[in-house]
Amino acid sequence: MIEARQFVEAARERGFHWYAGVPCSYLTPFINYVLQDPSLHYLSMANEGDAVALMAGVALGGEAAGTTGARVQHGRGIAMMQNSGLGNAVSPLTSLTWTFRLPVLLIVTWRGEPGVPDEPQHALMGPVTPEMLRTMQIPWELFPSESGAIGPVLDRAVAHMTETGRPYALVMQKGSVAPHALKPGEAVNASRPGTFAAAVVKDFAADPARRPSRREALQEVIARTPGDSTVVLASTGFCGRELYAIEDRSNQLYMVGSMGCVVPLALGLALKRPDLRVLALDGDGAALMRLGAFATAGAYGPRNLRHLLLDNGVHDSTGGQATVSDHVSFGAIAVACGYADALETDRLDTVGEWLSAPDLRGPRFARLLIRPGTPDGLPRPSMTPVDVKRRLMQHFASAAGAT
Repeated sequence: MIEARQFVEAARERGFHWYAGVPCSYLTPFINYVLQDPSLHYLSMANEGDAVALMAGVALGGEAAGTTGARVQHGRGIAMMQNSGLGNAVSPLTSLTWTFRLPVLLIVTWRGEPGVPDEPQHALMGPVTPEMLRTMQIPWELFPSESGAIGPVLDRAVAHMTETGRPYALVMQKGSVAPHALKPGEAVNASRPGTFAAAVVKDFAADPARRPSRREALQEVIARTPGDSTVVLASTGFCGRELYAIEDRSNQLYMVGSMGCVVPLALGLALKRPDLRVLALDGDGAALMRLGAFATAGAYGPRNLRHLLLDNGVHDSTGGQATVSDHVSFGAIAVACGYADALETDRLDTVGEWLSAPDLRGPRFARLLIRPGTPDGLPRPSMTPVDVKRRLMQHFASAAGAT
């Protein structure tokens, strides 16, 4: 058995400063330790997949300048979860971190380990956990239970992450870590105070037929997002493809999977790179899939994060099947979750003004109603996802600053 301090401090020496996840009783000592250290960051996530996507955003933030001017990997990320949560994390692990080569260290607790009595809900997941990791091509080993093993385990993980750009997992058995108390009044709460906007600002034209197309909306986005100071992360499907078709810029990233994960990805990047404005381009189908991300962004989102939802009411890239977005007030959800403000409109000029408006105390949200439909022959990016990621990271590398 080890102490939380031993692992966390060894991880800190290797650049791990960011932790996110969904609690498990096995993880309690780590969470309690990190929460009481103001130089470390712990984010409580709505689900395990969002934790992986957020840490992918931290990795996307790249290197930061050290005090001596050397380049250091300051701010690696750890996503923590019970093994039952691997199901929630399959999509970002297989189509975001793997596809874009965004390294994340996973700590996965082994509930239902064969031979260890546990609750009935772990009876299946326990035995199949190692095979799930192998199937996702994530190398793994047991979490260290002796102090002398901590350094070598972390060194192997870092070496793999550095060489491949992909995740590495530590599977934690019961009793690996000694308890660590959370002292009353000493926890560092990284979230913002829960003050909410008074109302959603709504600005609609009388005729729905006058709604802009996605192309017109994305042209406005390009015009309002300077390449030297703004990152644009486009949700999966036609959103990213059409953005690429209009103008392929070095400050843009086109998600090709992990539907619904653009907001936690953007949140991780915005927290890691406060010197940049980060715009998450979302879709109604994607947003509905992971509404919990609104709560996380509202609680932790910094002032440099913008969330623009392009809502055409359909799953356009799969044939135009209707979503249920016309029954949902996304702006009201954003306000209730703690966004600094929220706008709902079908006017392109209103969104243009919102994109150019000054930052507020926290993240800003806007929903733009657009017409369904996509131009024929929409191309796919000719660059690989890894090359798109590398280009973006290189584009902003010169402006990197320590968080």
